[in-house]
Amino acid sequence: MKRSFAIAFLLVLFTLPSFAANKSQVVTFTGTVQVGATQLPAGDYKVTWTGTGKDVQVTIAAKGKPSVTAKAQLVNEKHDYTGVSITKVNGTQVLDGIVFPNVTLSIQNGASITGN
Repeated sequence: MKRSFAIAFLLVLFTLPSFAANKSQVVTFTGTVQVGATQLPAGDYKVTWTGTGKDVQVTIAAKGKPSVTAKAQLVNEKHDYTGVSITKVNGTQVLDGIVFPNVTLSIQNGASITGN
């Protein structure tokens, strides 16, 4: 019994990180989008985030392209797709949110945004 418990404990210990929320996903922008003051050209971007709830920092980056960090709100919810929410403001495509299979990130444009 002790041996079974020890094996089960080790199994849970080593698989627990795989059950943690994946805080990195890839999204494709089909056209140029603006996040804060930064224009991101069309392409595939790695989106990473830290924090939970209303206090999330999102970084959107791609090799050889400018990256941007923005504040966002995270909502844990299931989706059957990955997509983006964009609003057209004065002819510019502004990123409002990103939807992944397990989370939605609502971008707070203009709130402590920096580009590199």
